Amino acid sequence: MKLSESKKNGLWGEIYAARYLRDHGYEIWDANYRTRLGELDIVAFKDDVVVVCEVKTRSPHGIGTPAEAVDRDKQRKILLTAAQFMKEIDYTGTYRFDVIEVYLQQDGGHQINHIEQAFDAQASGLR
Repeated sequence: MKLSESKKNGLWGEIYAARYLRDHGYEIWDANYRTRLGELDIVAFKDDVVVVCEVKTRSPHGIGTPAEAVDRDKQRKILLTAAQFMKEIDYTGTYRFDVIEVYLQQDGGHQINHIEQAFDAQASGLR
């Protein structure tokens, strides 16, 4: 099966984001957790907080910032999916929602922008 350029970029973005998180002291708990409600790209843990990370990748010719793609509808899906994940693992502690922007560069490198607490349930219309 041949992947589209967009899918390849997305996969590389998730790999780079996971490496970044590990390099910054996060423990990766899960990746690509899927339910009928949606998907969580990366679930990590650091400093007694579960961190749900949405990874968005842009190629050198991409338009807009990756975080702009995490609109209210996407946030809602992530929040609902995260609630199911937390219930499954019986976790009642603190958690937050981050966005990790991965900018792929022409020379094959990449740059990461980690936006901590990018959104929450109240801002996304859930309570």
